[in-house]
Amino acid sequence: MSDPNDPDVSLEQPGAIDDASGTSADRASTSTATSVESEPPVTTAPGTTAPGATPEEPSRWTIALREITTGNAIISVLAVVLALIVGAIMIAFTDERVQEAAGYFFARPGDTFIAIWESVSGAYVAFFQGSIYNFRRPDFVAGIRPLTETLTFATPLIAAGLGVGLAFRVGMFNIGGRGQMLIAASAAGWVGFAVDLPMYLHMIVALIAGMIGAALWAGIAGLLKARTGAHEVIVTIMLNYVALYLVSWMLRTPGLLQAPGSNNPKTPAMKDTAIFPELLGPQFNLHFGFILAVAATVLVWWILNRSSLGFQFRAVGENPNAARVSGINVKSMYVYAMLISGALIGLAGVSQVLGTVTTGFSSGIDAGIGFDAITVALLGRSTPWGIFAAGILFGAFKAGGFSMQAAEGVPIDIVLVVQSLIVLFIAAPPLVRAIFRLPAPGSAPKRQRPIVTKEVKAK
Repeated sequence: MSDPNDPDVSLEQPGAIDDASGTSADRASTSTATSVESEPPVTTAPGTTAPGATPEEPSRWTIALREITTGNAIISVLAVVLALIVGAIMIAFTDERVQEAAGYFFARPGDTFIAIWESVSGAYVAFFQGSIYNFRRPDFVAGIRPLTETLTFATPLIAAGLGVGLAFRVGMFNIGGRGQMLIAASAAGWVGFAVDLPMYLHMIVALIAGMIGAALWAGIAGLLKARTGAHEVIVTIMLNYVALYLVSWMLRTPGLLQAPGSNNPKTPAMKDTAIFPELLGPQFNLHFGFILAVAATVLVWWILNRSSLGFQFRAVGENPNAARVSGINVKSMYVYAMLISGALIGLAGVSQVLGTVTTGFSSGIDAGIGFDAITVALLGRSTPWGIFAAGILFGAFKAGGFSMQAAEGVPIDIVLVVQSLIVLFIAAPPLVRAIFRLPAPGSAPKRQRPIVTKEVKAK
């Protein structure tokens, strides 16, 4: 028969026996002490969380790093890196020295790798010297000239990119940059060579005329979308052709845009009172248009982030149905967005006429900027300062591409391929994330599962 004072019995039947030797509270404390002594400690692997314990919160540096790796900005940067890598491969394959060394690769493989390095490094060094700083020049003023050329090329790209990006934020695709630039150039150019006004006032009037002309041309697409539901992509593409043939006709018609006494489809030179002033002197091509591009960037940032109109723009871009239910006039927002977008793209056309091509222009005054602006807006993620940086990058491509071609014999088409690859990689964020093994946006960090060792019974 079991002894009532045996601790094993008291563990199996707590409170079953009550005699004069102890109360139930004493037996409970005895049971707890015995169970604690019989249970060994649970061990966990280093860096894991014990069962039942609260997991440690990630540090602020870990959170910041994850926000960077899951953001959109890193995709744009890595898209440029990937495009430059692919461009380096194309430069190596098209180089004659590399092809010659590859003919005896198995005899002397080192010659091939040396030729590849010299080809790629020489091309990108020439790109740097042609777009940022030429350290072979005798003084700093001459060496910094490539940077001013980059900013000059970037000026119309920034202005046009802002116009396209603002339309993107409202959920519209303004593909009519070419036509709007041609209309702006025609209006500003006509005022620039046909009207006599005092200095500075002449420039301001020509600038306003060009921006208003482009705004009204883009407003046609916004009005048709608001009133009839016509898709702005189709309308703006068709308006490109209308503007091209209209301006071409005016350039061949005396009394309109054609220079008097000339049979060439070209305008007269702009008057000195209408030309943008130079920023750094006659030895540089950088003009007042760059200041206007910076001012336009600040203005668009303020509109989108600090004004009630910008709030309505962003609301319509996110969900037009919800914006309509909340009381926003969606149709009016479409018209306003296209008017402002066209005015910004018109600033690019005016910069070409009054700042870069002041000796007269032809129907090719847009120089493909209207379509390059779409790439700039995509690379800048439709944010004002992102577009500003993307415009400078593409300005560097234009300035450095000619230097690469002249110094290293690299085909200028490779620069165009690199620009196209940037668009391709930006349009495929999952591809970029897979190549660099980046986490997907919104995914939570994986927590390590706790490793629990097997408990051993006390003997």
